[in-house]
Amino acid sequence: GGEAPHEHSFGDWTVTTEPTCTDKGVETRSCACGETETREVPALGHDWDGGECTRCDAKQDSPFVDVPAGSFYFDAVLWAVDEGVTTGTDSTHFAPMVACTRGQVVTFLWRASGSPEPETTVNPFVDVQQGSYYYKAVLWAYESGITAGLDDTHFGPNAECTRAQVVTFLWRAQGSPAADASDVTFTDVQSGAFYSNAVAWAVENGVTSGMGDGTFGVNGICNRAQVVTFLYRAMA
Repeated sequence: GGEAPHEHSFGDWTVTTEPTCTDKGVETRSCACGETETREVPALGHDWDGGECTRCDAKQDSPFVDVPAGSFYFDAVLWAVDEGVTTGTDSTHFAPMVACTRGQVVTFLWRASGSPEPETTVNPFVDVQQGSYYYKAVLWAYESGITAGLDDTHFGPNAECTRAQVVTFLWRAQGSPAADASDVTFTDVQSGAFYSNAVAWAVENGVTSGMGDGTFGVNGICNRAQVVTFLYRAMA
């Protein structure tokens, strides 16, 4: 009989060619017998911050004349468009400062969650019509416990959405994770309010740090830039 086949005993993988933002890398491992194996390592992808990559000199171009590089919402807007969360108001405008309605916010959240098909066919809201762009999003949000509406029969899809409502929708969509509301020091966030735990979670997770003046701005109307930024920080 011939010599038994050699069973290789390879060591750990080591990087022999570092991956870059756009190019794959290579890892190699060796056996004591001298034989080697190689495998590809995925490219890193760009790490965007304000339209510039933190790892290389690449820059993103904004398709919107009203979304300048360096703005706090630049990365969030481009992410939202790329993920199909929202489009611009036209091909060259995003309208970042335009107020968001409740119908728009739950639709953005629904799309960011993968546009899940609602299981229920029961629509409790007289102001949510089948065929409207937000119909499935509202039913999904309702059955998921993300919102109960303004009352038992009204969702208020065209009502402007407050900052308190937006972070509460987001928090509930994440499963209402525990947060220490006692750490919240905003002067306009009352203990026990429907949004207090949501605000605490949002601050703990870097979703928002408030208005910068000691308040959270609970009743302030969320504009398109703020909504997509909240979504981006919570879900991207």
